[in-house]
Amino acid sequence: MKKLLSIILLGLVLLSVTAHGQEAEDEKMRTVFGSPDVTSVGGYGGFDMGYTQVDQLDAVYVGARAMAVINHSLAFGLGGKAVISRPVNDVHLNHEYEFAGGYGGVYIEPIVGAFNPVHLSFPVLIGAGGVGYIRHWGERDDFDNNWEVDEDSYAFFVFEPGVEIEFNVIEWMRFALVGSYRFTSDVKLNYKNSVFGETAYGGTPIASTDLMRSYNVGVVVKFGLF
Repeated sequence: MKKLLSIILLGLVLLSVTAHGQEAEDEKMRTVFGSPDVTSVGGYGGFDMGYTQVDQLDAVYVGARAMAVINHSLAFGLGGKAVISRPVNDVHLNHEYEFAGGYGGVYIEPIVGAFNPVHLSFPVLIGAGGVGYIRHWGERDDFDNNWEVDEDSYAFFVFEPGVEIEFNVIEWMRFALVGSYRFTSDVKLNYKNSVFGETAYGGTPIASTDLMRSYNVGVVVKFGLF
């Protein structure tokens, strides 16, 4: 009997130690290279780049954001992106032109399973921006005589929801693959009138009004306290 009680007591002690250890483990964020202590309030700076389209032309974007993180499950802050398309020859203007612009605003980012080495987040950007139809710099033969390079520009509102597959690389660094879609208000870019009088194309649209609406795919690197 004493031997049986000793075995039961020893089993309860081991069970208690195991349970306590499991709770401690559950309270730690798991990363690829370690498990840092949790924090309820943090923040990070993020830098992203990737591929998008403007008026169905190939384009690239770069961006940055500064975020506060609450309870490992919600981040919010400010950020923005700059976008430029590949140049194309404009038959009306007899030069290569490209679309260039940017947008920014408030970021809201719910985070799901932040303690897991690989998890999801859902960033949403709400704000405003602008885009211009710009003469490609490589075609500027004479800088002094070609200073007017902006054919037209226009402002717009933007709503960009996305999803990120995020990797906890180390305690203070995360890496994510991101996909998003850029919804914007209509953008109305028009050709100018010639300085020598109105031309056949003066005032006509340069592109469709939905030229800024497109998907984005890229990568994000984040540094901070998560």
